[in-house]
Amino acid sequence: MSTISPEQRFDIITRGLQEVLGGDAIKAILAEGRHPKCYWGTAPTGRPHIGYFVPLTKIADFLRAGVEVTILLADVHAFLDNLKAPLELVKHRTKYYEFVLRSVFTSLGIPINKLRFIEGSSYQLTREYNLDNYKLCAIVTEHDAKKAGAEVVKQVESPLLSGLLYPGLQALDEQYLGCDFQFGGVDQRKIFVFAEEYLPKLGYAKRAHLMNAMVPGLAGGKMSASDPNSKIDFLDSAEVVRSKIKKAFCEEGNIQDNGLLAFAKAVLIPISQLRLERARGETLEDTEEGKEAAGDQKPFAGAGAPEGTIFTIDRDEKFGGPTHYSSYEELEKDFAAKNVHPGDLKRAVGDAINHLLDPIRKAFEESKEWQEVVALAYPDPSPKDKKKKKEKVYHPPPPGKGKNAKQADTPNPGSAAAADVAVPPPGSDVAHAAVEAAKQQNGLA
Repeated sequence: MSTISPEQRFDIITRGLQEVLGGDAIKAILAEGRHPKCYWGTAPTGRPHIGYFVPLTKIADFLRAGVEVTILLADVHAFLDNLKAPLELVKHRTKYYEFVLRSVFTSLGIPINKLRFIEGSSYQLTREYNLDNYKLCAIVTEHDAKKAGAEVVKQVESPLLSGLLYPGLQALDEQYLGCDFQFGGVDQRKIFVFAEEYLPKLGYAKRAHLMNAMVPGLAGGKMSASDPNSKIDFLDSAEVVRSKIKKAFCEEGNIQDNGLLAFAKAVLIPISQLRLERARGETLEDTEEGKEAAGDQKPFAGAGAPEGTIFTIDRDEKFGGPTHYSSYEELEKDFAAKNVHPGDLKRAVGDAINHLLDPIRKAFEESKEWQEVVALAYPDPSPKDKKKKKEKVYHPPPPGKGKNAKQADTPNPGSAAAADVAVPPPGSDVAHAAVEAAKQQNGLA
């Protein structure tokens, strides 16, 4: 039985989210005193980036509220998504993702032993699952399947049938993973609505769906694994992080198209808040939170910051000295008023990101297996051992050989040499002897 009220648990489960579909179903489960079950899934395609901090941090709230969480490594989905991950690489990439996710959870202080990791292929290849997939295919139109996957499945001019299967399989995962709600980014909304419509048509329960906001890229737009300039990799070095942050778009006073402010709001400040609450012992039902954490677990507050500070902008005293914030709204207001210079914001965000990535990079450096997996999962697209084509070098034939043999053996008409040569009449013995001699000279006899 939970030690906190159903209302408190629901508030913790849904706080900070952009949208909730079917919240009443979750409230009903909580009112019965049961522990809701959820799943969050990811398809192991491109290398995961720091935008993943948003959903992974939110999972701490789920555990605090007593939710049972499953992490789905959707390997079959990765292959189906218009061959983003070729079949021969999917196995290695799935392993790479598991290394990354476990390391990130540990760096956030989220207990891994409370999470269930499962690969999609462990149940998606069964007879029962495939039969349900066929049933879906018999009632879902091409239009609905394409519309559902529009924000998630890679869009091409002539879509493959595999991409059209993607939404239906994700809907079936809710049933086969036994969840009460699915959690994902708001870009998954169309698939979630698809699942709510079609699962009941197969006789299965309609699930709730929780969505976090998407983190914009460093240059605007969606932070994407396929665009290296828009994102920061979990294993990027400190120097690479600083370089990418330096190049990020950050116009003075602009709070609308500012990827750095958005990242601070979606990632840095929630993590800082999580750590402050943990320090006060406010982990509720997750009594193991933080016990196996890797790295420094302090909030992103500078030295001498007042109690409750969740973010600090460090500046030289001649520029006003450090500024401490207890909420994102305060930071945004100061930036809009041009009280915070873009350079200072970049430096603060860059330092905080490196602070988050330090224990993850350290775990990678200490794991030979992880290092071997990344080489297999994301091989060099231009391998050094690729054989180079030999360049053709023209060597002119020796005198009397090749295509110039006739020209070399026969003097030009009108030249001095031609005038000195008596040409025997055709068919004469002398002419025949001359032809035979020429054959022997050219190796044709």
